[in-house]
Amino acid sequence: MSNKTIVITRPSGQARQLSEALQLSLRNSGFTSESIPKIISLPLLTIVPKGDDLLVEQITAALQTADLAIFVSPNAIECMMRLLECSWQELSNKPVLIGVMGGSSMAALKNHGIGLESKPSKVILPQNNTQWDSEGLWTELQNLHWNWFTKKVIIFKGEGGRDWLADTLKNAGAQVEAFSVYARVPLDFNSSAWNEIHEMEFVKSLWLLTSSEAVRYLGQAKLPLDLATAICPHHNIAEAAEQIGFGVVVTCEPGDEALIAASQAWLSI
Repeated sequence: MSNKTIVITRPSGQARQLSEALQLSLRNSGFTSESIPKIISLPLLTIVPKGDDLLVEQITAALQTADLAIFVSPNAIECMMRLLECSWQELSNKPVLIGVMGGSSMAALKNHGIGLESKPSKVILPQNNTQWDSEGLWTELQNLHWNWFTKKVIIFKGEGGRDWLADTLKNAGAQVEAFSVYARVPLDFNSSAWNEIHEMEFVKSLWLLTSSEAVRYLGQAKLPLDLATAICPHHNIAEAAEQIGFGVVVTCEPGDEALIAASQAWLSI
């Protein structure tokens, strides 16, 4: 086993998917059981879906008159669909345009058959994967040339997070209603999940960081991060990693393939 360590900081289910894909890629690249690095899952945030009858009623009512529904993340899609327990096209009397910010969200929609219907729901995604964020989606939405004063937009999100897109839409004249369909619960610092972290060599560790909020929480852990390397798929996450003291911060393109490629590049050093 390699003496290098890769730390995946996503919520458990998403971390497992990335870990399995990373291990498969490494083995296909010639890594053996002796040379493959140790991969640790450290779920800095746990996604807790919300669920109550009032929230379901509010969302169902809002969708009846919505022109655009925006999902800020794959978690927003999963939690909203789990909450409402029906197909997307059953939720509205008219087609509702969907906006997402990245490829993972597009994949989550397809997992629920959204965009694959006989009369597929139209989905807007930033065309350039280096702009898979709120700003990139807003650029695409402007190409609709809508009169925003006549439009109603629903945003599905988690508690907290950035309000940039909601504020931008409101400033453009749109009626905006946001629903928090999940909460993020930080990992307890007394959790046994930290044990392997405290035992590893930080100078030989690579951290895969995919959430600015999770990075800011990590900064409270008082770890020797100045010895470690971080890979971040967005400049906002990279800035957060630099602020909490990572010694080396590498920015890669969004998506798991880019994270895996960057990880392999680090292992080759």
